[in-house]
Amino acid sequence: MKLYKFILPFFALALASCEQSFEELEKDPNRPTNATPSLVFNGILNDLYSSAGSGGWGPEQRWNQFYASNYNYYATNEYTWTTTGFQYTTLKNVVKMEEEAKRTGLPDVNAYSALGKFFRAYYFVNMSQRVGDIPLNDALKGQSNLTPTYNTQKDVYVQALKWLDEANTDLAALIAKNDNNQQGDIYFSNSLSKWQKAVNTYKLRVLISLSKKETDTDLNVKQRFAEVLSNPTKFPVMASSDDNLQYVYNSTFNKYPRNPDNFGQNATRENMAATYLGTLTSLKDPRTFVVAEPAATKLAAGVKPTDFAAFVGASSGEDLADMSSKANKGDYSFQNRKRYYSTYTAEPYIIIGYPELQFNIAEGINRGWASGNAETYYQKGIQESWSFYGLKDGNNDVFFSADGGYRNFTTYQVAVNFATYYAQPAVKYAGNSAAGLTQILTQKYLAFFQNSGLEAFYNQRRTGVPTFLIGPGTGNSQRIPKRWQYPTSERSYNTTNYATSIQSQYAGKDDINDTMWLLK
Repeated sequence: MKLYKFILPFFALALASCEQSFEELEKDPNRPTNATPSLVFNGILNDLYSSAGSGGWGPEQRWNQFYASNYNYYATNEYTWTTTGFQYTTLKNVVKMEEEAKRTGLPDVNAYSALGKFFRAYYFVNMSQRVGDIPLNDALKGQSNLTPTYNTQKDVYVQALKWLDEANTDLAALIAKNDNNQQGDIYFSNSLSKWQKAVNTYKLRVLISLSKKETDTDLNVKQRFAEVLSNPTKFPVMASSDDNLQYVYNSTFNKYPRNPDNFGQNATRENMAATYLGTLTSLKDPRTFVVAEPAATKLAAGVKPTDFAAFVGASSGEDLADMSSKANKGDYSFQNRKRYYSTYTAEPYIIIGYPELQFNIAEGINRGWASGNAETYYQKGIQESWSFYGLKDGNNDVFFSADGGYRNFTTYQVAVNFATYYAQPAVKYAGNSAAGLTQILTQKYLAFFQNSGLEAFYNQRRTGVPTFLIGPGTGNSQRIPKRWQYPTSERSYNTTNYATSIQSQYAGKDDINDTMWLLK
């Protein structure tokens, strides 16, 4: 009998526990189920940096043809892309951030909800411009819909522009009331006015990316563009480079991708690409001396280190073995080791920046989307890019490696004069014409160097400027691809909707060389 006295209470306890739901039993009492909105916000901001590329000197910058790998062990210069990743995990965090803001008692319109609309626009556009159509309307419904249908790329852009306008309106209302409960901002120190400028500056980037759709009445590209420029009170944009949305590195946990720790791995296994460096030298652009070093064989032949002829980039299309051999002999310029290897904080990584804004406005005016003086914005874009590198009129110190390392440098002086530079026929704005547009696009490309992720590639894909160099080294049958394939997860877990979308867009073939709606 005593035995049953012990067994029955245990059995009753077991029955009672079975009455609990599986969800209740699954909960870990030691794991928090809530987080402050600022904590989730901070994670989204870090994802914003990674979504804009891998920082300076990441693979995106090879595809932009800013630099080239000459060492097969680490990387090639091929465009033999396969699948890309999606950012729905980050978007789920955006939803969580908004939920947590409400849970803590904030009103429906708050700093987190306003920026949540910007993040939605940014991440959905980021994914769409890589592949085409993507799930949007059904994408963030969680367990209630594990196989979301696809929205067209046009739908994505229509919705993104709507979100951006709503974000601007909400931010304006919060700023007017001085209502800001935001915390954890690593970019703008919780300044909503700077975020509002970033939102509208990004909107102009999105509108420019739709240049092939300027007659689409659902998008109203020209009208929207003109509205931003004509109403700066309602749509403030960045006023200077101090407003840049940029990632600032430090010397501890967030080091610049090129630094003393990895000098031996890649300092001489990457050389400058001819598309970029060749454009600089052809224009006698002083940015040459800041970003690159003279080729050793040119110096040995008596060319002065401050002569543009001393700087040589390699074609990204060159056979990698040939490039490696020439780089080892000193035929090509390397990245400037003083700027990129002597510290851990070489330069900020711009995600959305003021120089690009100036060129986007100049491009829109050139295309006839708005009134204004395109040349003024074009000039300002060049000058702001120069300023990023510390270049100013007068004598400027430049530094080149004295011994092939990153500690010892020889200092030289180069004379800089913007008026002289600008007077060159290849630089002076040719007016609102095709030639003038090419100049704007060329200078925008130069200003994107080691910044802004794949924006240089997307602009080239859209306009053909500059001409990307191809050959055996770029692979893909010597073609520059136009897109990525969808993630493997879409093929495996959303098979029917994936197949339907591929059929409607690309005749059933998920090919990196097919043309998406954005480019037609």
